[in-house]
Amino acid sequence: MRALAAIAVLVAGVSAPAHAQKLPPIGGPYPPPFTETLSNNTPLVFGMDPQAAERALGTPLNYVSGRPGDEIFLTFRNLGGSGLFPSKHRLYLQFRKGRLAGWKGDWGHNWMWQ
Repeated sequence: MRALAAIAVLVAGVSAPAHAQKLPPIGGPYPPPFTETLSNNTPLVFGMDPQAAERALGTPLNYVSGRPGDEIFLTFRNLGGSGLFPSKHRLYLQFRKGRLAGWKGDWGHNWMWQ
């Protein structure tokens, strides 16, 4: 019975037509390069001030620690996720002398799989 079901699945898969991506028209709109389609593009630049980083990310910055000018901020980036479970990732931003010196994404532990 299993063999019959496996054969039925293979036959159904083989009979479906394959559609390849068509070439763009000559001189027409070209698809973006692969690096622009990656989901990990962050619009941050070293040397930004906190207000510019907040505008670039589109999310508010939350103070974590540090003296004025040498702070660490945290922001929550909504990167989508499935329809049932939204995914919000933490992004830490380090500022030195009021300018962005570095950032680090923290994906933490998923509470669901503990």
